[in-house]
Amino acid sequence: MRLYQFGYSTIFAKDMSPAELLTRAAGTLVQPVAVSRAEAETITMLGEGITADDLPHLDPDALHEAGLLGGDVTLLRAGTYASWSFAVETEGTYLAADEILARVSRGTAALSVRESESGSSWIAYAEDGDILSSFDPLYPDNDYGKNPARLEQLTGHRSAINSGERADAFANATRAIQQELGCSVPAEVDADQMLAIGISDGG
Repeated sequence: MRLYQFGYSTIFAKDMSPAELLTRAAGTLVQPVAVSRAEAETITMLGEGITADDLPHLDPDALHEAGLLGGDVTLLRAGTYASWSFAVETEGTYLAADEILARVSRGTAALSVRESESGSSWIAYAEDGDILSSFDPLYPDNDYGKNPARLEQLTGHRSAINSGERADAFANATRAIQQELGCSVPAEVDADQMLAIGISDGG
């Protein structure tokens, strides 16, 4: 279930293109460029020291316009699966912010899933700008959304949590929610080139 060894945040949006998802996540019009997982890892690893020579198969101008060169960035990549688009951020929490989820969900439905390197996690679901469910899978009774029953009706995730080991709460909840909603980040899609942007200093 773990997408990245050192944690990740991902957000799913129904019936939305990856480019629109990145625009909503950034809060401004963006110019994404296609970047593979390996290329994204190079950008993240080299940080401010990265040059166009480190990514010879990509257009340096396009990388600059996407905000991926020239400093520390929050790197977001977005792709599609079935009727959902998804955006992935490694080792960060930018995509897990409530305001991002609410903005992405306007006019549609959106799901936010975060897991840290330490194993702490959070799941939130929103429709049309309202966060309906927002909880730590280890403590599903403490849900801070406006209508927690909505996600349970759609997915049965509480039953999935209660029927398994407590240590597996995140995996069981995520599996149930993604299976019932029909959203996922397939490993083969994540490895391939997807649209990417960089957000300077996480904002």
